[in-house]
Amino acid sequence: MKRAPSTLAALCMALAAPAMEAAEPAAPEGFRALFNGKDLAGWHGLNPHDGAKLEGEAKAANRRQQRADFPKHWRVERGELVNVGTGPYATTDAEYGNIELRLEYKTVPKADSGVYLRGTPQVQIWDWNQVFNEKNPTRRPHLGSGGLFNNTPGTPGRDPLVRADKPFGEWNGFRVRQVGALTWVWLNDKLVVDGAAMENYWDRKQALAAKGPIMLQTHGGEIRWRNLFVREMGEAEAQTLKRSATPRP
Repeated sequence: MKRAPSTLAALCMALAAPAMEAAEPAAPEGFRALFNGKDLAGWHGLNPHDGAKLEGEAKAANRRQQRADFPKHWRVERGELVNVGTGPYATTDAEYGNIELRLEYKTVPKADSGVYLRGTPQVQIWDWNQVFNEKNPTRRPHLGSGGLFNNTPGTPGRDPLVRADKPFGEWNGFRVRQVGALTWVWLNDKLVVDGAAMENYWDRKQALAAKGPIMLQTHGGEIRWRNLFVREMGEAEAQTLKRSATPRP
């Protein structure tokens, strides 16, 4: 005859169950999950600014070290991808071209983050409570998150159309469409970038790369990510969206 587990043992098993049985996030129709809610599978560490001028074996060694450092700075907690503001950026193993991206994030005061598209910075995430500094007029966090911060100041999309950030402690939701060089961003269901051209930060004389990884930037404070989903677009849909874009000067 088997003995029933003690009350304490049963309680411990119950508490451990959610961590062991975390389900993969349910993707919207047509999307697939980038993050499985359980581990770091499908991701590696890369800060492309770190060692950008290195070449050959020195560059390769730098990249290997960043991959090794990745799990030291990133963790999975309650189905969330968490970083305290240190280490290389979370980078998808896969590369993407024309996509629709959906994700949620929650951050803290004084943190600074963003989402790189095709390995290029970035859809910006600000602490929007920062006071505007007239001595640094092109840095305008008080306008809110979602703008293409690494575009040339004064160009369309550089700053968001409206401030749509939620208070700290609440989850924010991004919906991003990247079609060719054109970027649309909705933050908490409000349009903040309307078909603006994302510049090639790495070489502004060149077109944006046709494909590249999605990267979650982090520095300055804790940020949490969840419900990361992507949908790759067919050529017909991409061309329709390009034609619908508002002409820009």
